[in-house]
Amino acid sequence: MPDLQDGQTVEMQGSGAKPYVLKNTGGVYSCSCPAWRNQSIAIEKRTCKHLRKLRGDAAEEARTGGALPQRPAKAGAEGEGDGDSGPSLLLAESWDNAADLSDWWMSEKLDGVRAYWDGKQFLSRQGNIYHAPDWFIEGLPAVPLDGELWIDRKKFQRTVSIVRRQDKNDLWNEVRYLIFDAPAANGGFEDRLAFLKEALTKGAAKFAQQHPHERCKSLEALRAELTRIEALGGEGLMLRQPGSKYVAGRSATLLKVKTFHDAEAVVVGHQAGAGRHKGRMGALLVRLPDGTDFAIGTGFSDRERENPPAIGATVTFRYQELSDAGVPRFPSWVGVRHDVAMQAAKAVPERKSQATAPTVVTTSAATAATKARYFEFVKDGSSKFWEVSQAGNTMTTRWGRIGSAGQSKTKSFADEPAAANAMAALIEDKTDEGYKEQAG
Repeated sequence: MPDLQDGQTVEMQGSGAKPYVLKNTGGVYSCSCPAWRNQSIAIEKRTCKHLRKLRGDAAEEARTGGALPQRPAKAGAEGEGDGDSGPSLLLAESWDNAADLSDWWMSEKLDGVRAYWDGKQFLSRQGNIYHAPDWFIEGLPAVPLDGELWIDRKKFQRTVSIVRRQDKNDLWNEVRYLIFDAPAANGGFEDRLAFLKEALTKGAAKFAQQHPHERCKSLEALRAELTRIEALGGEGLMLRQPGSKYVAGRSATLLKVKTFHDAEAVVVGHQAGAGRHKGRMGALLVRLPDGTDFAIGTGFSDRERENPPAIGATVTFRYQELSDAGVPRFPSWVGVRHDVAMQAAKAVPERKSQATAPTVVTTSAATAATKARYFEFVKDGSSKFWEVSQAGNTMTTRWGRIGSAGQSKTKSFADEPAAANAMAALIEDKTDEGYKEQAG
C-alpha cells in the first residue's frame, strides 16, 4: 500500500467539492475531512476512511491500536439537538434486489436499539449513555462490541422505553444484548466472529449473547429465509460480505434485505435531471390510487430517462414497505403497464390535497422539489422534530426542538438518484431511532 513520508501531503477526493488533504507530520497522520477533525480522541489515535483507503486497514489499525474512532456531533449537528458525541459505527446499505449474495453471512435484522459497548458502558449512535444496571453488564468483555439491545420481534417501542430510562431499574430483565461484531478486533468478519465467541465464553455474561450468522447458500435460500423471518414478525435480514473489514460509515459490505413488493401508479410528471442526467428525466413523479404522490428515481436505463413514459401512463414499481404516511420506501422502476390504457385527463387519481401536488416539469425545466417529510420524537423529556426534502440532486434537512424554527442544512450529491437514496437512508435511520412521521 502507498504511504506518506514525514512532511508529505496528498489530496484525495471525497464527497465535497474540494479534495481532502492527508498529511504525515512527525508520524501523526491527519486528514482535513470532518470525520477526522471532529473526533474527540488524541490526534495520533484518529483515523478516517480516507487514511484507511490510502494506507490500508491493517496499517491504520496498527498505528491507532485498533480502537474505533469517536465522532462527536458538534452542537447543532445535522439531525441532533443535544450535541452529544457518538461512536463511528458500520452502517448498512440496502440490497438492490439483484446482486448475488451467495456465500455472504446472513442474520436476522433485529428491531431493537443499536448499542455500542465501549468496554465500560453502552452508547447510542449519538453518544448518549444507556444506563444499564451493573448486574446486566456483568461479564461483558472490556473490548468494543457492536450489537442491539433487544426484547423480541415487534417490541421496539418497549425496548426504547426501558433502555432510555436512567434509574437502572429491574425492567432490564426483559432485555438481551445481541452482539454481531467486534469493531476493534483484527482481521475480516470471520476472524471477528471467532474473537467474539471466545470473548463471550470467557466472560460468561448472563444477558449477552452472540447473534447467530449462517452462510447464504443461494438467492433462493435467501428469499426462503426472508419469508420465514417475516412470517415470524421479523424485520428482514442482514447480509455481511465474507472477509470484510469493520469500517465507519455506510458500506456495501453490509446490506439490509427486506421483501420487495410490486405495485402500480399513474405518471403525473417528470422531474428534471441534474449532474449526469442533466437534460433528461431525473425522476418520475407518480400517484397511487389513494392519491399519494411520490417520486421514483432509480432503476431507469439511460434510454428510459431520455424517453420517459407519458403523463397518465400506468407504471409498475417495486418497493420495500410503506411509511407511516403511506409512502412507498425505496421505490424502484420496473416498467410500463402496456396492457392498461389510461388517459391523463381522465384516469389520473385525485391527489390527497393541493399541498401534495407534484410540480410537473420537463427535462429542460428547473428541478422540482419533493414534498418535505416531517418526523417527531417525543420521549423521556425529549421533544424534537426532523424534516427532510429533496430538490434534484440536493437534499435539505431541518431539525430542532418542536415549536422552534430549528436549523437547516442542504447537501449536494452527484445526481438525483444519489440524493434520493441518501434521503431514504436518513429516513430509515431516523425511524430506527424512534422518530415518527407525521401526516402532512
